[in-house]
Amino acid sequence: MRAGGAAVAALGALAGSLAGASAAAAQGGGLPYSRVEQVARGVTYGQFSVDGGKGAVTGYLLTVDLADPRVRVDLLTPGAVAERAPVSQLADSARAVAAVNGDFFNITEEHAGVAPTGSSDGPEISGGRALKAAVPDAQRFGPAMPPGGTTRDVLGVGVDRRARLDRLTLAGSVRTAHGSYPLGGFNQYALPEGGIGAYTAGWGTVSRERAVCGSDTSRAAACSTDTYEVTVRHGRVTAAADTPGQGAIAPGSTVLVGRDAGADTLRALRVGDRADVAEHLAPAASHVPYTFAVGGFTVLRDGDPLPGLDTKTAAVRTAAGFGAGGRTLYLLALDGTAAADPGLTVAEVADVMRRAGADDAVNLDGGGSTTLVTRGPGDPAAIVRNNPSGVAERPVANAVGVFSTARS
Repeated sequence: MRAGGAAVAALGALAGSLAGASAAAAQGGGLPYSRVEQVARGVTYGQFSVDGGKGAVTGYLLTVDLADPRVRVDLLTPGAVAERAPVSQLADSARAVAAVNGDFFNITEEHAGVAPTGSSDGPEISGGRALKAAVPDAQRFGPAMPPGGTTRDVLGVGVDRRARLDRLTLAGSVRTAHGSYPLGGFNQYALPEGGIGAYTAGWGTVSRERAVCGSDTSRAAACSTDTYEVTVRHGRVTAAADTPGQGAIAPGSTVLVGRDAGADTLRALRVGDRADVAEHLAPAASHVPYTFAVGGFTVLRDGDPLPGLDTKTAAVRTAAGFGAGGRTLYLLALDGTAAADPGLTVAEVADVMRRAGADDAVNLDGGGSTTLVTRGPGDPAAIVRNNPSGVAERPVANAVGVFSTARS
């Protein structure tokens, strides 16, 4: 892992103890950086160390100036919702100057014979286009959310170039001659009981069987045996099957998967019947369209940590937040060498993000997924800056990518 690069500026040795984080932030204390580099115009990388409850932890922070018109962020994906790739590969493919891993995802599977999909928990918006909706809360992967949290929570950037927290809810329907029925899912690895999910070419080739497993109260609950699937193209049903299928979905086609009552609804359709499918992600807090959104649970809001954050379990973490009225984005990753870096609790991560300058922040996927990369002007490829906890980068569902059209 390379720690050098551009000019380094020591910002002063500030107190590393998280116990004094609130006071330091109030006095404009910030973080005790040992290294700072300009990755590109409007994009800065810094390294620091803080003392958590379990010991000293090394952290890495990207500071992104969204007020600079030459700078933008977007969601990086492997090309399909149900697919994974390392963060460095995602960054290189998109020519991003920096990136961190994103949302939690379906990494393991409790259901025998069912393949993990690699799909993320929460909503995804990339390039202004909705890629998927959120799975039911009980079906998520990741640590416990604070009270009031949901898989629909996101950090996003709007067309106004401001970052904000929001909640994106699937609004969609299937209209047939028999009636109009709500969609319970869109390109997601788990459907609510009795629901109907829509799957497009963006899903990928992985089996859709996982969609009918688990329940509204338990991720490990048995898979439903009452299922049905139809394919819709140009507003007409073109195929039907008793079980969810796999393989590529043709562009322009939508596969509808139903479980329980949703399966009964789909069984009423015959090949040639009319069926119109529509879906979008409805924001709760903003009327500004999003160019980018990633799922994550809120840990900091309006400068205050959320009540009920975990204060006991230290782990390797990734986080994203913003300050300056949504004009400055902060992307955080910790070191993953557990013997030397024991990690931080979720509550401690909220403190670190506040010290960095964020007013609002979300916790992203951590552990072996935590990865921060940069690609400076002289770098032919992205360089991993932190020390991931595995022997190599873990393939992940998505990442937050940073772009700059003006290199330093």
